[in-house]
Amino acid sequence: MNSLIQRAFNFNAGPSALPLVVLEKAQNELIDFRGTGMSVMELSHRSAAYEEVHNQAISLLKEMLSIPADYEVLFLQGGASLQFSMIPMNFLKPEEKAGYVMTGVWSEKAFEEAKLFGNPYQVSCTKDNQYRHIPKIDELNFSPNDAYLHITSNNTIYGTQWKNFPDTGDVPLIADMSSDIFSKPFDVSRFSLIYAGAQKNLGPSGVTLAIIRKDMIEKASSSIPTMLKYSTYSKNNSLYNTPPTFGIYMIGEVLNWIKDLGGLSEMNRRNEEKANLIYDTIDQSNGFYFGHAEIESRSLMNITFRLKDEELEKKFLSEAKKEGFIGVNGHRSVGGCRASTYNAVPYESCKAFSDFMRQFQVLNG
Repeated sequence: MNSLIQRAFNFNAGPSALPLVVLEKAQNELIDFRGTGMSVMELSHRSAAYEEVHNQAISLLKEMLSIPADYEVLFLQGGASLQFSMIPMNFLKPEEKAGYVMTGVWSEKAFEEAKLFGNPYQVSCTKDNQYRHIPKIDELNFSPNDAYLHITSNNTIYGTQWKNFPDTGDVPLIADMSSDIFSKPFDVSRFSLIYAGAQKNLGPSGVTLAIIRKDMIEKASSSIPTMLKYSTYSKNNSLYNTPPTFGIYMIGEVLNWIKDLGGLSEMNRRNEEKANLIYDTIDQSNGFYFGHAEIESRSLMNITFRLKDEELEKKFLSEAKKEGFIGVNGHRSVGGCRASTYNAVPYESCKAFSDFMRQFQVLNG
C-alpha cells in the first residue's frame, strides 16, 4: 500500500476496521485473481476458482472454531436483522413460546420480530439499569418447553458482553454473535444456532454467517419462502443463488490472518490488552471519565463511556476527530463516547487513544 497514505485510527462500530495485510492482499488480487484474468468479483459463483475460495472459507471456519460434524456452516445475506425474523419463522410455531434475554437494542429488535410468529417472552431484562450489565446465569428462569432461548453475546451500544454462556439443556440456545465472534475461543456445541453479520470481526458488510446444528434444520417449518429456509442454504452449500462472493473471499483472508497470528486464544489476549489500555485510563481518571457498563460485564469489543459534563464531552469528541480518531461518538440512541476495539483495530491505535484521553484530562481537568 502507498506509504504516503495515512491510515485513520478507526474505532467505527461497524462496518469496522479490516486488517491492513488483508486489504493489501485484496488490492493486489483485485484485477487479476490468481491468474484468472478477472477480479474475484467477476468470477462466476459456479466456477472452480470461486468454489475453492468458498469452500476454503467454510473449512477455516470449521477448523478454527472446532465446529462439530453435526453442524452446518452457512453464508446468508440480510445481516443479523433478517435473522431476527428468519429464526422465529423457522423455529417458533404460533402456539409455542421462546425466551429472549434482553440486554440491549438488538435483543429488543429480535424480540419484536418474534412476536409476529409466536409467543416470545422476556426471560430477563436489564433495561431498568440502562442495560449496564449482563444478567447472572442463575437469574435466567426459562421453561424446558421453550422452542429456544435467544441471547445477544455482545452489546455494541451499551458495551456489555457475556463472559460465560448458560447451559440450556434440551432447550436450543441461539446467539447473535455479530459483534464478538472470532474475538475469543468458545464452545460451539453449547449452541443450536449462532449467527453473525461479518462487518465487525470477519470481513466487509454483506455476508451473514450462520452455524447451525443439523437437527435444527430438520425440524424447521417447511411452509415458508425458499430463501428464508435454512435448509435451502444447507442443501446447496450456500450456493442456491449468487452469494456475496467478494465478502466471502474477504472472510477467508481475515480467517487466515487470525490463524497466522496464533488463532483465537492469541486474538483474545490481544483484545484484552487493547481494551485494558482504555479501561485503565477511564478507571484511573478519578471520575473525569466514567464507563457505562458495570465492570464485570464490560465488553472487550465496545468500550462505552461518558465525561463529567456534556459540554466537555462535545469538546472531547471534536478534538478526538481532529486528531484522527474516527467513530468514537456513542450510538445516536444513547450519546456519549464509544471506542470499538475489534480484532483488526491495532494496539497502536488503542495506545494512541489512551494517550489522547490522558492528555485531554490534563488540559481540561
